[in-house]
Amino acid sequence: METSKSVPKSGEGSGLWLLKIVTGLLLIIILAVHFTVNHMLGSMAGLLTYEEVVLYYANNLIIPFMEILFVIFVVSHALLGLRSIILDMHPTRKTLGVINWLFMIVGAVSIVYGIWLVMVIVQRGLSV
Repeated sequence: METSKSVPKSGEGSGLWLLKIVTGLLLIIILAVHFTVNHMLGSMAGLLTYEEVVLYYANNLIIPFMEILFVIFVVSHALLGLRSIILDMHPTRKTLGVINWLFMIVGAVSIVYGIWLVMVIVQRGLSV
């Protein structure tokens, strides 16, 4: 009877595996802070109103920075997780190359959009 060994997935090096673990841990930490700020410190209803969010972002520049990190960690962790799932289907090298480029483009666009959105909210708050 043969025993099976745990081996790394083909196409996923230790660097990507470590990045997935680190972004997951940082995501949990920033998510806890995000929920605390938005639900525990918010208005009486438990959620900040749009106006409160705009003013909060403009008056405390650590919050927009935290939200930008949140976007980066969410997008990175999600795409690394999807890539890992795709690796379970044993794609060809060419297919994996296409997937890598597609995920990098989707990730970059998503992160740039998230940063732009945070900056618009900050700008709106500064102009009030």
